[in-house]
Amino acid sequence: MAGILAWFWNERFWLPHNVTWADLKNTEEATFPQAEDLYLAFPLAFCMLMVRLIFERFVAKPCAIALNIQANGPQIAQPNAILEKVFTAITKHPDEKRLEGLSKQLDWDVRSIQRWFRQRRNQEKPSTLKRFCESMWKFSYGLYIFTYGIRYLKKTPWLWNTKHCWYNYPYQPLTPDLHYYYILELSFYWSLMFSQFTDIKRKDFGVMFLHHLVAILLITFSYVNNMARVGTLILCLHDSADALLEAAKMANYAKFQKICDLLFVMFAMVFITTRLGVFPLWVLNTTLFESWEIVGPYPSWWVFNLLLLVIQGLNCFWSYLIVKIACKAISKGKSGKWNPLHVSKDDRSDIESSSDEEDSEPPGKNSHTATTTNGTSGTNGYLLTGSCAMDD
Repeated sequence: MAGILAWFWNERFWLPHNVTWADLKNTEEATFPQAEDLYLAFPLAFCMLMVRLIFERFVAKPCAIALNIQANGPQIAQPNAILEKVFTAITKHPDEKRLEGLSKQLDWDVRSIQRWFRQRRNQEKPSTLKRFCESMWKFSYGLYIFTYGIRYLKKTPWLWNTKHCWYNYPYQPLTPDLHYYYILELSFYWSLMFSQFTDIKRKDFGVMFLHHLVAILLITFSYVNNMARVGTLILCLHDSADALLEAAKMANYAKFQKICDLLFVMFAMVFITTRLGVFPLWVLNTTLFESWEIVGPYPSWWVFNLLLLVIQGLNCFWSYLIVKIACKAISKGKSGKWNPLHVSKDDRSDIESSSDEEDSEPPGKNSHTATTTNGTSGTNGYLLTGSCAMDD
């Protein structure tokens, strides 16, 4: 074990040339980041999950009820053993041929069977109340941490001149404010890693899992080798759009569509500007070029920048989806009644529209009439419902 630890913490990988771990030990004059500090993130992540449960129960839920967001789930499908067997054992989305066969077998019309399958699928979806509570928690955290980051960074020299991220590197002392900022962000991402298995499932689960994993690795890397200054810029920049996204989702759940549309437009503008403009031109410029000029490359420097490029790839992917949503919305608005962000169904829809699908018409005689399905679309939680598009 000692040999493995010595190999893992090899100074020639983690630190610049001629720098050792002994040089970064805490002294009475200065405090530096220590790897063991990161263990604190695990109990704090657990505490954050507990705080989230309390917040959703005693803050978010009463707010949702005050906004007339219903706690009950979607309409329950009429019990039917044959359809239930098909749903659980064969397919949740029967094709036209199977629908016609079931129609003859049950003496139901095709529309009624389609409605049964839509209602049955929606039974497994979380209620709007649960969605609102989850979004309100993420909104509250996102607003707090972004506000804290701005208040902290405006007092630092590296916000105004990024070369200060590398002057006197790695002998840059760790301040209590920076330590708090880093540990809180790391704890939140660990809490997301744990909670995403119980949160609302979306089709981009794998992409978000990769995002959380890369974020944790970046925070850990930058803390251990004391790149925390540039790390604070990256964290604050990526927190800038989160609160707008969750606010738009909450407005959507509360059926404030005009507010929802406005917030989504603001979110899209901030997201694309910060992720495709500011991040590569400001942050990647300093991590790739200014740091090379002032400090020079070393092994963990390459890994750190590789992780940043992975994050930038995810940013491009999500920006493409946002632009795609906006183009569909504008197209829909031009072809019919004007609605700035109206999209019936996106390619990456994570839930079907319960309001459109939960029809109360009872099963009738066979008419073999097929219907189309309206939906609610989402991209990583960039959710579209009715006229609102947004994200997870």
